[in-house]
Amino acid sequence: MSVSRFRKLFFSYWHWIARAGIAWFILIRLAPAPPRAPLGVPQTVQTVKPIVCVHTRLIDEVYEWTIQRSLQRVREMGADTIVEFFPWAYAEPAPGAYNWTSFDRIIKHARNQGLHIIARMGLVPAWARPDTETGSTTLNTLPDESFDEFAAFVAAFAARYAGVVDHIIIWNEPNLAFEWGYRAVDPAAYVRLLQAVYAPAHAANPNVVILAAPLAPTLEPAGSPHGLNDLLYLEAIYEAGAAPYFDALAMHTYGFTDPPEAEPAPEALNFRRAELLHAIMEQYDYSGKPVYITESGWNDHPRWTKAVRPSQRVAYTINAFKWAEDNWPWLDKLCVWALRYPISTRSYPDNFTLLTADFEPKPIYTAIQAYARGWENTEDLWLPAPGE
Repeated sequence: MSVSRFRKLFFSYWHWIARAGIAWFILIRLAPAPPRAPLGVPQTVQTVKPIVCVHTRLIDEVYEWTIQRSLQRVREMGADTIVEFFPWAYAEPAPGAYNWTSFDRIIKHARNQGLHIIARMGLVPAWARPDTETGSTTLNTLPDESFDEFAAFVAAFAARYAGVVDHIIIWNEPNLAFEWGYRAVDPAAYVRLLQAVYAPAHAANPNVVILAAPLAPTLEPAGSPHGLNDLLYLEAIYEAGAAPYFDALAMHTYGFTDPPEAEPAPEALNFRRAELLHAIMEQYDYSGKPVYITESGWNDHPRWTKAVRPSQRVAYTINAFKWAEDNWPWLDKLCVWALRYPISTRSYPDNFTLLTADFEPKPIYTAIQAYARGWENTEDLWLPAPGE
């Protein structure tokens, strides 16, 4: 190829690259900006059922306006409390170097909507995990030598958001190997974690309520590589001396295919398994600590074996709230999983949500709204509350 032809091809190539770059820049400039999310007039939740609560997934949102819209939907539903995940790894990427930006935007909008927050803590930054370069740990691996650093983060969080976030859950489902960094589950180690956190958190915010982690409903026997039966695990942490180091207990209790009234039994996973867990509390702890069910609900996916029909999901959910109100004086909140996912999973988890990814209410949302706001069997079922 001649030099002159090479030059022509070279400059022609870069000419088209430049034109494509200019076109891309123009398209980006012409694209509409995402909606803004200015704070409006502070709101108050209208509800007659303060037990109603919902678990959100706001930490995964890209845009602030979707956080605001989600929290508006929570308020409009009549729930005055959310459960939200606040990962340690997001807030402290380097030791002592906090970045609260992603947390602040959630909390300011929740406060503006008149909502309380139960904060769930977890996910370990790379600097606090051993052997991260070899890939032998996961974000759920929290070694004993990092307990004090985790406790310092929890205390900093408790101090920063005191009065807005006064309920903090320490970890999630530590009776599963996956949630414990694919290590053998260790109730005694979890008690040491509670002990490390408790005093610093209360020093940072005297009104903080430390919740022991909710356990995954499972029948895994002792010695299983996958986890440990939640009843056995709860007994084990009490035996290891957990009682002085938490103020309330979080629980996960799903209905699966059973109605909420189905009898509890050690070999059954259903909604009333919460009663078996509470019986263990009464056996070991006489302080009358409250319980917060931070995940619960039914799924109505047409092909998942643990799902129910959509009409059953609605009826079972509302009847679960009624059962809890009538029979569980020890329960403070019953939080449904989950309000909405940022994007569709295109699988059965979508059928746990109350809203579509596009914020369209599902029948389950409308049913909970009617229950929470006292619209059941009334002519104003489809009307907003006065003043809205």
